[in-house]
Amino acid sequence: MKIVVFETEEWELEPLRSLADAHQVDFIPGRIKPENAADYADAEIISPFVYSSIDAQTIAALPNLKMIATRSTGYDHIDVEACKARGIALATVPTYGDTTVAEHVFALLLAVSHKMVEATDRTRRGDFHQSGLQGFDLQGKTIGIVGTGHIGQCTIRIAKGFDMNVIAHDISPDETASRELGFRYVPFADLLAHADVVSLHVPGGAATDYMFDEAAFDAMKDGAVLINTARGNLIDVNALLKALATGKLAGAGLDVLPEEPTIREEAELLRSVYTRSHNLETLLADHVLLHMRNVVITPHSAFNTREAVQRILETTRENIDAFLNGEPLNRVI
Repeated sequence: MKIVVFETEEWELEPLRSLADAHQVDFIPGRIKPENAADYADAEIISPFVYSSIDAQTIAALPNLKMIATRSTGYDHIDVEACKARGIALATVPTYGDTTVAEHVFALLLAVSHKMVEATDRTRRGDFHQSGLQGFDLQGKTIGIVGTGHIGQCTIRIAKGFDMNVIAHDISPDETASRELGFRYVPFADLLAHADVVSLHVPGGAATDYMFDEAAFDAMKDGAVLINTARGNLIDVNALLKALATGKLAGAGLDVLPEEPTIREEAELLRSVYTRSHNLETLLADHVLLHMRNVVITPHSAFNTREAVQRILETTRENIDAFLNGEPLNRVI
């Protein structure tokens, strides 16, 4: 079996390296995308991370492909319908980063609420003035959790430790979790109106694209803070910029941006094909966000702890082994 693992670094390889005992395994540091997919036409199993683009064109260039073992919980970077049409199995890593991402939510929130980035920058310059550094307590504030899956529930547990009030919205409410964790479900409009902090924990896709648009920001409580560790396309960044610039929002903590892979490769701006495949207006808005003092942005690193990465790799290995043995494990299709 020919297996190709993309987006890897040397230190990540150990849990997957033993696959080479019985199979031909290639470890590729870069991403797979339509432009290079034909180079891997003999691959029967591929394992990408979230920055690879497994669209219909990529899949068409992989005639031998039988399985995709994505090293992520989300799979909106993969064309599921194209996989179904070809009978290609798709397995994910459903629960590797629940606590890890939830902890990052509060790293972002505390950085915003205590103005940690600006305070740190000042002191490094030898400036110990307090002007403009007044923050706010989390205790007693209301946090609204949008999406109460594994990560959302871990975030609720941590919020309770800060003595915050918790309200939540989910299209499929978990009433057992509500009782056990001590939070209540409310309509989306009520969450926006009453939450001092809103934290997003829903998957990407057509149903959730731009769920935080200008109307949603207008409906939010004045001076609220938005935290997004889920997917960049949940937010209309132009509407977010307006909400921040007008003071409607006091701040934002973002681990994801709509055009974040392109921001990593600014040379793409020089290519004539660029504007046909990326939203230049959104990209420029992302760049503005990067320089706003009331916005803290991290590079899609909420998942990235030693423990979580180890769980990703071990589960991916288990998913591949199960497929090779004809057993379903963490299969989406």
